[in-house]
Amino acid sequence: MKQRLQASLALGMAFILSVVTVFGNPEPTYADTVDVEADSAILVDAESGKILYEKDSDLTLPPASMAKMMTEYLVLEAIEEGEIDWDTTTQISDYPYSISADSTFSGVGLTQGQDYTVEELYEAMAINSDNATSIALAELVAGSEGEFVKMMNEKAEELGLEDYQFVNASGLENSDLGDNYPEGTEKDDTNLLSARSAAILAYHLVNDYPESLEISSVPETDFDGQNIINWNRMLPGMPGQLAAGSYDGVDGLKTGFTDLAGYCFTGTAERDGSRLISVVMKTDSEEARFEETKKLFEYGFNEFEQKELFQAGHQVDGQSELEVSKGKENEVELETAEPISAPVKSGEEDLYEVEVSLSDDALDKNGKLEAPFEAGEKVGTAQLVYNGEETYSDLQTGEPLRTEVDIIASSGVEKANWFMLTIGGVGDFFSDIFSSAVSVVKGWF
Repeated sequence: MKQRLQASLALGMAFILSVVTVFGNPEPTYADTVDVEADSAILVDAESGKILYEKDSDLTLPPASMAKMMTEYLVLEAIEEGEIDWDTTTQISDYPYSISADSTFSGVGLTQGQDYTVEELYEAMAINSDNATSIALAELVAGSEGEFVKMMNEKAEELGLEDYQFVNASGLENSDLGDNYPEGTEKDDTNLLSARSAAILAYHLVNDYPESLEISSVPETDFDGQNIINWNRMLPGMPGQLAAGSYDGVDGLKTGFTDLAGYCFTGTAERDGSRLISVVMKTDSEEARFEETKKLFEYGFNEFEQKELFQAGHQVDGQSELEVSKGKENEVELETAEPISAPVKSGEEDLYEVEVSLSDDALDKNGKLEAPFEAGEKVGTAQLVYNGEETYSDLQTGEPLRTEVDIIASSGVEKANWFMLTIGGVGDFFSDIFSSAVSVVKGWF
């Protein structure tokens, strides 16, 4: 269900409570394995989209500055499409300047009348979670924050988010923006995301624009003559005492905090070629959001390993051959075109098998593969099937995860010559007559 809520803050909180009661998962998945102290959480394999852990992941909550992930995505998309580039400059209008000048918000302190590059503004937003630079980038990309909010919600639908509402580019409450709340939204509106939708957004951000990690992984940098520090305290290389909270492999992604949202964090880490994405929402403290994320990463990296379960050329017993029509050979062997890999939980390697589904479009009316064809001809798909007790779902669909590769002919078969085809046709003709005669005779008795 699409959550494009236009309610007041009070109604928004009532909605949240109703979601807890009606739509929230009654028990956290895999709770016997890891206990995450957050209102909502999820852990995902970033390559396959396989959900490894979830706890009330469809519960819709305010994401605070994690909403900036959508701003980052749209800025990177605008760069990719040539609408702007990293060196494009802009100046700061009155609205983002008023936010920057407010000491109650996190910020780098912007100056009016000064040219800032897109790269400078993006770094301040992604590294220091600056609110005003998010607004300035939104105005640059869309002309106004109101138009940018429309883009945010349209992109959310396009990317497959299910539970969301974007009302501004920064993740602040609209009530914090004074009279500057974006056109088309209400003064008391708030951004809303579920943990699963935040994970879907992060999944697309790191896969569609991996360069985003080059910036989100920076522990500290210089901005306009001042040193700014990343709010992601899990990053290796954090300065001073902050280094004590680092976690090997972390390179993103976005923290968030407001009084309403609590402490949130969308994290990502890579080890030994495997990347995980985690989301925790509404934890009790700044430290807690990182401690709970660490629990998820420890579970994911220690319990799961990317494994090649079946090699390319794998043949399934009972479905390894297919009849051929009009060919010099009567049969052809079938095999998988590629290896089949998946993140596999320790001890579950033997709980997977392959099921073959032949394509009607590839076969003739008798279910045969018509010659001539070459080796590698696709005739169907092979699906990886898990036979264990857990339920591993797909991040995008929420349905059981489907991992498929093509099933192909292992060799080519030439078309039979006209004489053999004629003999075969005659044989088929008399075979049909004989079958019909037998049926008639049986009807007499």
